[in-house]
Amino acid sequence: MKFDTVIIGGGLTGLVSGIRLVQQGQKCVIVSSGQSALHFFSGSFDLLNSLPDGSSVKNPEAAIEDLASQAPEHPYVKLGKAKFTELAREAKKFLSEIGIKTHGTSDKNHYRITPVGMLKPAWLTMSGFAFSEDHETFPWKKATLLNIEGFLDFHPEFISEAFEKMNVETEIKHFNLPELSAVRKNPSEFRSTNLSIIFDKEENLDTLAQIFSKNSKDSDVIIFPDCIGLKDTGILSRLIEKVGKPVFLIPTFPPSLVGIRTQQHLKEYFIKSGGIYMLGDNVTHADVEEHHVSKVYTHNHGDIPLMADNVILATGSFFSQGLIADTKKIYEPVFELDTDYLPNRADWYNPNFFEKQNYQQFGVKTNSNFNGIKDNKPIDNLFVSGAVLNGFNPLKEGNGAGVSILTALYVAEQILNQKKTHESNTQ
Repeated sequence: MKFDTVIIGGGLTGLVSGIRLVQQGQKCVIVSSGQSALHFFSGSFDLLNSLPDGSSVKNPEAAIEDLASQAPEHPYVKLGKAKFTELAREAKKFLSEIGIKTHGTSDKNHYRITPVGMLKPAWLTMSGFAFSEDHETFPWKKATLLNIEGFLDFHPEFISEAFEKMNVETEIKHFNLPELSAVRKNPSEFRSTNLSIIFDKEENLDTLAQIFSKNSKDSDVIIFPDCIGLKDTGILSRLIEKVGKPVFLIPTFPPSLVGIRTQQHLKEYFIKSGGIYMLGDNVTHADVEEHHVSKVYTHNHGDIPLMADNVILATGSFFSQGLIADTKKIYEPVFELDTDYLPNRADWYNPNFFEKQNYQQFGVKTNSNFNGIKDNKPIDNLFVSGAVLNGFNPLKEGNGAGVSILTALYVAEQILNQKKTHESNTQ
């Protein structure tokens, strides 16, 4: 099977690069083993919240020079300040064009509200989710925190405490629907995805609007857990119209409804644009000859290889087994690429769980064009992007989504430019 580009990994990185390539007429296939980290999505994309030394970042664009001095192998530093800024601005436009509306800019972080009421810096927040432009004020005087009776993945008490500290009066209300009784019988099914099946029904819209209105008479805004709009993405706006006041969502503990919705949207867009998505398959190995990938083999296709001009490795980090740790080393299992890690295993982690963990910045080595390196030499048609890369700490620096999106757009750009150069040279 011959393609222009084979993409290994069907998460945020793989889908963004895949969509960008098929938009430009490339024949692409994504090989995905299954669930991605998007299923733990908070509803906001982070670009850069902190520098490696712990300094907070308010303007990600302005912080790249400081980042370069502290982390020279960081993916953003490899991009360079000009390209970083260009891609960060392009990313919002790209997401909007494919139907994902967000709030935010790359020159000023705003603040998202976590499931436990904390304010965290964010780059882009999905439409419909609660946020604040700064960490000291909210634009409301009184808020109703509305929850479903017995729903344990949302804690309005924590949200209330955070709001009260910012001088927002709150009231906590709970409600029930007869249809929820069947779901409530099994606690493992009383989750956001199952609740959305009920809340997304058009016949329940008027009842929900009445409940929301009744429980928020004196409030400026209603805060509700993210458990509506999985199948019907327009139902929240119709609910707001009937209620007559703002309704903002706050993410729940996983499974993430907004994450599943985003994954489905990106996947469907990729397929509708002409891409092929091989779900439930994984790449086992590849033939690399003279630092060039010639064939890629998957579990489901056995000895029938996938062949392409270029390959993108977007397999993620330890969570999705894009990286694997044994007792002595960190390795990348498909191509056996060179990886960056500390030789002493005791240095991989800190016994204090909440401190910086060194293993989180381990990953695959690349050159400045994000070509994967094997035996100290770059593989000319293998590009690496996203969480599998070395040189950054997504949790402590708050940049996991940003690295995934920006490097995905960058390697897609490299592949397209490479093709243009080849075509012009053969004319």
